[in-house]
Amino acid sequence: MPSLDDIRRLAVTRQFGSTGLAAAIDSLGFVQADPIRAPARAQDLTLRHRVEGYRAGDLERLYKTLPIEEDFFINYGFVSRRVSALMHPREGAGLLPSASNQRAQAVLEFVRDGGEVHPRQVDARFAHGQVTNYWGGKSSVTTRLLELMHYKGLLRVARREAGIRIYAVHQHGAGRLSAAERHARLDALVDIVIRKYAPLPATSVSSTVRRLRHAVPQWSNDITRALTRAKQRFAHAVIDGDTWYWPADESPRGDEAPQVVRLLAPFDPLVWDRRKFEQLWDWPYRFEAYTPAAKRKHGYYALPLLWRDRVIGWANVSGSAGALTVAAGYVSGRAPRDRAFKTAFEQDVERMRAFLSLSRR
Repeated sequence: MPSLDDIRRLAVTRQFGSTGLAAAIDSLGFVQADPIRAPARAQDLTLRHRVEGYRAGDLERLYKTLPIEEDFFINYGFVSRRVSALMHPREGAGLLPSASNQRAQAVLEFVRDGGEVHPRQVDARFAHGQVTNYWGGKSSVTTRLLELMHYKGLLRVARREAGIRIYAVHQHGAGRLSAAERHARLDALVDIVIRKYAPLPATSVSSTVRRLRHAVPQWSNDITRALTRAKQRFAHAVIDGDTWYWPADESPRGDEAPQVVRLLAPFDPLVWDRRKFEQLWDWPYRFEAYTPAAKRKHGYYALPLLWRDRVIGWANVSGSAGALTVAAGYVSGRAPRDRAFKTAFEQDVERMRAFLSLSRR
């Protein structure tokens, strides 16, 4: 029977490698995106540990050359085209407001004629006005409609221009699937979710898989049965009263974690599930970018600090004015006295410097 130490070691050793960008995204299936740069976007911070020679911004720069799509999976981000094909077309009532269908068809024809269009071009053509957005401010009706059409799969993000999505028409295969085909697709999506974040405690498996209702709302009623099937496919063990799940072709009694320090993104697969994080490392990490400064414990964009197979603290990193600043904090109150830790920490700082394309001063 594996121990919690075995699960902790598996969580770390299965996550990292060095490969090409397209291969890394295909292996992950999904990379969560976030617009904050502190010191880089979350998607870049996630990929730097998995792609050889990766530099901040490579994903956006190379997007048009890669077999990937911007899309909504369990969160918004980047998916391989393999994953995109499993989710689309998103059919069913309610995916576009009925009053917008005529507008959507007109916009679709406009985008088709233009090839690639900026939202400002669509807004100038149709002048749809403004609506109150989620945060209480005002957004263009056109922007909201384009987002809905993208979500439904009528449009795709062809590229970005100064961070703005540039849209093109998206063609999908036939939408009518048999029950067997639908279940096979949903099972494949569930496998991607669990493989990405494994090992996971049972409660996290359930809550994470259920987030697929955002990816495939047309199959939301089938997710509970897909979850039941998944729990039969994946290896599992009861440890300290919790059932943990991981891929059946992996073993929790594998290699020891290397003597490496990694500063992780707040949405890295190793960090994303806060329940698992706290169970494995005995302290609660919180993403505090939207927390008032006076109430922050770790910092605006604190990066969890992984040493071997333990997350022992966090670091706030700044690459402003061409200089790299790294301020670390530790759960125990101080850094490990092990000389190997100091060397490994300095090595990841140097990797961060290269990743941000900063020169040494």
